[in-house]
Amino acid sequence: MHPFNTIRALIIDMDGVLWHGNQAIAGLSEFFNTLRDLDIRFILATNNASSTPEQYVSKLAGMGVTVELQEIMTSAMATAMYLAEQTDPATTKVFVIGEDGAIQALLEQGFTLTGLYEIKDDAGNGADIVVCGKDHAINWDKLATATLNIRAGATFIGTNGDTTLPTERGLTHGNGAILAALEAATGVQPVIIGKPEPIMYRQAMTKLGSNLAETIAIGDKLETDILGAIRTGIRSLMVLTGVSTEADLKSSGYQPTWVMPDITAVTRALRTLK
Repeated sequence: MHPFNTIRALIIDMDGVLWHGNQAIAGLSEFFNTLRDLDIRFILATNNASSTPEQYVSKLAGMGVTVELQEIMTSAMATAMYLAEQTDPATTKVFVIGEDGAIQALLEQGFTLTGLYEIKDDAGNGADIVVCGKDHAINWDKLATATLNIRAGATFIGTNGDTTLPTERGLTHGNGAILAALEAATGVQPVIIGKPEPIMYRQAMTKLGSNLAETIAIGDKLETDILGAIRTGIRSLMVLTGVSTEADLKSSGYQPTWVMPDITAVTRALRTLK
C-alpha cells in the first residue's frame, strides 16, 4: 500500500464519485467538511460538459454542500480554454452539439456560435470548429449540421470521449457514443480535450497552484480519471461507486495508486492526515 500522505490538492471527478444522477452518494457532506477542515484545496473536474459551473454549484447546494465557482472545472471549460489558446476567438466560428455548459464556456471565451445548417464554405460561412459535448436534445439536424461542417473541413473537437455515463438508473450512453456516430459519418477522428488527455488536469493544477507531487486525482473510471492522472504524472485514487469495478482492475494494464470503496472511506483516510 502506497503511503497516503503529502496531499495538498485534489482534482475530484463528480459523476459516480459524488453522486449518481441527482442522488448524492452517502457521506458527501462529511467529505467536503473534511477537505475544509484540513485546508485541502480542490477542483471538481468533470468530463460532463452539459452543465455550467453555476448549475453544479446549485446542484451541490441542494445536496447540502457549498462550493465556489472557481472550484468547478468542466470539460466544456477546458475545451473553450484550449481552443482560445489555439485560435483567435474573435475570428473563429464554432458549431456546438451540447447544452448550457458547452455554449456558455465558448461564449465566455469570445467565440461566435453558428446555427443549424450553416455550412462551412469558401465564402467564410459555417463553422471553423465543431465541438461535441453531451446533449440531451441531440437530434438529426444537429448531427447533420456537424457532419456537413466536418466533411467540409471544420476541426472536430470532443469535449470528452466517455462512452458511458453513470446515472441513478444505471450506466447509459455518454458523449463518446455521439462522437462515434460523427466519426462513422465523416471518417474524421475528434481531438479529445477531457480525461484521459492531461489537458484538463494540467489546467486544474494551474488553478490550484499545486505541483505533481502534492496533487491527487479522485475518480471512478479507469480509462478516463485514472489513465488521465497517469498521463499527467500525478497519483490517483479510484472509488468503486461508479463505472469501474474490482474485476476491471484485475484486467487493466495500469492501476490507480489507491482503491477505496467510496468517499466515506476517503474521508476516513484523509482524517488520518491530521
